[in-house]
Amino acid sequence: MIELKQLTKIYGSKKKMTTALSGLNLKVNKGEIFGVIGHSGAGKSTLIRCINLLERPSQGEVWVGGTDLTKLGKRELQQHRRKIGMIFQHFNLLSSATVYDNVAFPLTLTGTPKAQIQAKVNELLALVGLEEHRGKYPAQLSGGQKQRVGIARALASDPDVLLCDEATSALDPQTTDSILKLLLDINRKFNLTILLITHEMHVIQSICDRVAVIHEGGIVEEGPVTEVFLKPRHFVTREFINRDAAGSAGEEGLKLAASVPHPEWARLVKITFLGAKTYESVLSQVVRETGVNFAILQGTISTIKDVPYGKLTVSFEGDDEKVGRTLALLRERDLDVEVIG
Repeated sequence: MIELKQLTKIYGSKKKMTTALSGLNLKVNKGEIFGVIGHSGAGKSTLIRCINLLERPSQGEVWVGGTDLTKLGKRELQQHRRKIGMIFQHFNLLSSATVYDNVAFPLTLTGTPKAQIQAKVNELLALVGLEEHRGKYPAQLSGGQKQRVGIARALASDPDVLLCDEATSALDPQTTDSILKLLLDINRKFNLTILLITHEMHVIQSICDRVAVIHEGGIVEEGPVTEVFLKPRHFVTREFINRDAAGSAGEEGLKLAASVPHPEWARLVKITFLGAKTYESVLSQVVRETGVNFAILQGTISTIKDVPYGKLTVSFEGDDEKVGRTLALLRERDLDVEVIG
């Protein structure tokens, strides 16, 4: 659905050039929710603005729905942009227009008949839960309501792709969760391809299928969210995970667990469970079979989108052979096992 090939964006003149994106490659499949996470200045806002050519790339190709947008003339590009919806961090609503008129605005620009506009706007206001606010102005709305107007407006032209530029970073946590749930519902109802950029790991963990980590204008890590979140390879990815509230708590718990006195022969192990195994008695079954003693020093259970996962820090006590067999049996049951001390 979206494919970026060797995407490069350079600002400035020859004397003072800034490279925002450098030979970036990325592919987003139809119907998935794809997240791009990065620190401020990493290039993520430039990336999303290049996809609909609000920023024209210095080099490279931008393919959306089988068409290279960089090869289109002005009129053709305008037509293709109608199939790319976009929502913004600061809403970008028309302050002097009502909720109804803000949602209707893209259809008004294209000369859509009034009856069709009315039917479409009514449908979208119901979808985002704003039927009772149709006559209000943006100043009368909460931040979450404003973003719902922005989402409805972005859907007015029946887009194939929805781009989200830090869509929840101006919202409180509770409102963020409600907006993320709405985006997930929209994705499932319309099979809409959603690409969102964020600096919040919680956003990625909540609704994304796959994620790419952007750093200094390039993609440094990419894959399914479960894989990237549970087995981060790049230091930037680990920073995001550790900074997240649950991740930080886990790191502190891990440090505390490592500091707890335990016998010299004990093995300190981190075990990661994914999916249904999170709630199965795998650990107790294995230690009964091998006869080792164990103590759970720290543990968490959470979800990545709809997939449960758990992390345990365990101290195993016993001779090397029995402990080694225990770890081998845990791995045979598709658990991720890492000896940390």
